[in-house]
Amino acid sequence: MTVTNDSLDIEAEAQRVAAFVERGNYHAAYNIALSGLNACRRADDQAGVDRFIAIIRDLVDTLDNEFGSKSGQADIPS
Repeated sequence: MTVTNDSLDIEAEAQRVAAFVERGNYHAAYNIALSGLNACRRADDQAGVDRFIAIIRDLVDTLDNEFGSKSGQADIPS
């Protein structure tokens, strides 16, 4: 299922983020996710905002697992 708001295909953007993560380009992945979050905010699309927050959380978890102290156990406040 494709979730869209008027100007953004959220699932396509989620797939773009995942593709950059797979290639190790975390900076691009984060920028795309943050841009998506902002687009959803401007469109008053709370479900889209929530989706991009989840994507960003997953990205942070991936960074923690890859680079955090003791792999996956960085002290990240909730």
